[in-house]
Amino acid sequence: MVDELAWTAGLLGAAAVALPKARQRLELSRAKHPSLTGHSRMAKRLARWLPGYAYDEAHFFNSDGAPQAVAQQRHAGFFALAGRLQAAAPKSIALTKEMRDGIPDLRFTGAYRVPFQYSPLVRQHLATGAFVQSAGGVKVSDLDGNTYYDLTGSYGVNVLGVDFYRQTMAAGAALTQELGLVLGSLHPCVADNVKRLQAISGQDDVSFHMSGTEAVMQAVRLARYHTRRKYLVRFSGAYHGWWEDVQPGPGNPLPPRETYTLRDMHEASLKVLRTRRDIACVLVNPLQALHPNRNAPGDSTLLDSSRTAHYDRAAYTAWLQQLREVCTERGIVLIFDEVFLGFRLAKGGAQEYFGVQADLVTYGKTLGGGFPVGVVCGRRALMQRFREDKPADLCFARGTFKEHPYVMGAMNAFLRSLEQPEVARLYENLDAIWDARREAFNARMHAEGLPVQAANMQSVWTLNYTQPARYNWMYQYYLRDAGLALSWVGTGRFIFSLNYTEADFQAVLERCVQAARRMQQDGWWWGSPELSNRAIKRTVLRETLRKLLGR
Repeated sequence: MVDELAWTAGLLGAAAVALPKARQRLELSRAKHPSLTGHSRMAKRLARWLPGYAYDEAHFFNSDGAPQAVAQQRHAGFFALAGRLQAAAPKSIALTKEMRDGIPDLRFTGAYRVPFQYSPLVRQHLATGAFVQSAGGVKVSDLDGNTYYDLTGSYGVNVLGVDFYRQTMAAGAALTQELGLVLGSLHPCVADNVKRLQAISGQDDVSFHMSGTEAVMQAVRLARYHTRRKYLVRFSGAYHGWWEDVQPGPGNPLPPRETYTLRDMHEASLKVLRTRRDIACVLVNPLQALHPNRNAPGDSTLLDSSRTAHYDRAAYTAWLQQLREVCTERGIVLIFDEVFLGFRLAKGGAQEYFGVQADLVTYGKTLGGGFPVGVVCGRRALMQRFREDKPADLCFARGTFKEHPYVMGAMNAFLRSLEQPEVARLYENLDAIWDARREAFNARMHAEGLPVQAANMQSVWTLNYTQPARYNWMYQYYLRDAGLALSWVGTGRFIFSLNYTEADFQAVLERCVQAARRMQQDGWWWGSPELSNRAIKRTVLRETLRKLLGR
């Protein structure tokens, strides 16, 4: 009898320990987004499982079941477009082709501009140049003398226009050239940079790094160091650089370690933050407000027209306020990753724009005034890297070039320029200006009967498509033909600099309409009652299964 009582007590004790853990695990599962962006391990397994295959030329033009006449129309349009692109930029294209043997980035971006089924034929015939010779205003010029309106935004660096950065780079060099390459010691302009960043960020301390990725790494390290907790929380689809903990899905050879990927803008995620004791920090990229719980959009995934995006400033502000409250309650470090959006939404960045103060803020890209940089700003208690009472307990961070004099000089020129009236005017009424331009774009496309619509977060845009189609990714090449320069993600992201005038924007709009008309005339947006987004996905699934089965 005694043994039975002991056994029962042990069982109850084990259950008492197991039940809270099971409850926590269930809460964590509920807080994950149901898509693959919320399940990184599953996404990695599927990525290894997904077979590669490509359409031959015959199937390339009617993969959506279009009639033969439409396929022939597309065939003619495709090769006519290829001919125009080649004739317009032979030098730029030739050098790009030559350098694919030495620059793996060119091979990667060339392969992933479009869905992989179409990629080989596109790479063979639709050539674009990766080299440019000069830039000015809102345009870039290639090696053949062609000028294009620049919608690449230099990956987000170009907030204020290329001429502005040419000036800040020159001013930075002039300011620090007497010091030249002396590292470790600081040029006096660093002191002014720190004071200005303290005022902008509302934080106590500033540390400098060599890239935005490094800045985010250090912010997370500091949060873990001071909280003595392991886990970071990121949200589905958000990009925070290319290191393991913050990029746990496809593209990362290692599985996630101490990372929870939770659902953005969802109560279940707040519940996890309220109940777990192992979370060091919450990492927020405010750009996700444009497409919550989705990866950054690119044309390589445009197999149908189901891509969507929508920005609700009030809703996202309320979400950040909730995060701030929960993190304060639970002693969790709230980190704003403003590497991309910093100094674009407002001079004070996302903290000013949304009215929410983070514990740590990371900056990069444009803050360098044209040079590479990463910065962490934070509360003094979090920025401290050692403990006086435990001298061997450190949070080490270094970087040879982190306070390079030319970078610090250009940063100083950038920060001082923010106070100039002509720059301050660029920040006036940004929401109203760019929302009006988006409305003008969408109204014009609708009036023209073209299946293209834009969503935006101020000057950062993405294009969506309003009728089911398998060839939306072709639009990037027609836009290039019309005189617009896009980054390798195609119509997934347009990044305007703030110096775009209304006349510049109207010129871009006309080129977008021209390109869409031509694409429509070439038959790429043919449709039928049977061609739905669901039908397209089913077709791709059947093709994948046949490939897996070797048929």
